[in-house]
Amino acid sequence: MSILRLPFPDGRLIVLPVPSPDSAPTLKAFYSDHFVLPLPAGHRFPMQKYRLIHEAALASIRDIDFHEAPTTSDGVLALAHHPHYIAAVCSGTLAENVQKAIGFPWTPQMVERSRRSAGATIAACRAALTEPERIAVNLAGGTHHAFADQGAGFCVFNDAAIAARLMQAERRVQRVAIVDLDVHQGNGTASILANDDSIFTLSLHGARNYPFDKESSDLDVALADGTGDEAYLSALQDALATMMVRFSPQLIIFLAGADPHEGDRLGRLKLSFDGLARRDAMLLETASQHAIPVAIAMAGGYGKNIQDTVAIHLQTISLAAHFARRNGAVQLLT
Repeated sequence: MSILRLPFPDGRLIVLPVPSPDSAPTLKAFYSDHFVLPLPAGHRFPMQKYRLIHEAALASIRDIDFHEAPTTSDGVLALAHHPHYIAAVCSGTLAENVQKAIGFPWTPQMVERSRRSAGATIAACRAALTEPERIAVNLAGGTHHAFADQGAGFCVFNDAAIAARLMQAERRVQRVAIVDLDVHQGNGTASILANDDSIFTLSLHGARNYPFDKESSDLDVALADGTGDEAYLSALQDALATMMVRFSPQLIIFLAGADPHEGDRLGRLKLSFDGLARRDAMLLETASQHAIPVAIAMAGGYGKNIQDTVAIHLQTISLAAHFARRNGAVQLLT
């Protein structure tokens, strides 16, 4: 059996078995890329990345079980959003400035894709909490700029906040941590959950990047432009340790943004492919050590070369499959 080795800043070496080609599916992944927004020519949002991620995962990761993302009802959306905002989104009656802040033109496809994106994170949470592998993936999601009463930054509904509250409402867990490692602060998530002590929000982001008016997460780590692998990983290691001291999550929702990469058009940080792999492994290893289920959402990625963005997201999914296999193997032995 081949082995994957990932070093951490403190000298630890994480060793993971690479699944064999004929292994049975272990990682559940939920997709919604066939719900496509009809964007105008030249639009800067890389809508095609979701299809490319799905296709690449199908082609290269054998131990993965794909499911179409379910939709989300108005009642479930209302766990994090005001009913009047939900109604305006669904009917296409948002104020012009609100629609502009979202960054997409209104279409029925925008509404359905946003419902499905939230549904995929919900499904990933349920799978992570019930399957022995303790990890599941949304091949989209991470729409962390959506506030309770307004969308922004290509985000309509806040999938992480909705899913966290639904897991609590279903009495699956009491305490959820949202670990946001997109390069942009999860301002909508922080705002929605500002007075909720049962959900811990951690955001590691660029200090001088969008959004320029930041909200207050439970733990914010603002990084200077040009921050590279070692400084980023050291900051993340400290942040995760602080979170685990201050809070005892029963579920982690992980926003695995590709945009801290050095080749991202909107990122301003300087993480390499290897640095991003070590980032993902650090989060997943922390969760594994404490037997905490993890639901992963892809969040942002705006690479100058879209194939770089796809490769980073695929790397996250592949690492999730490695950890899922290890978690599942441990469960079989106990």
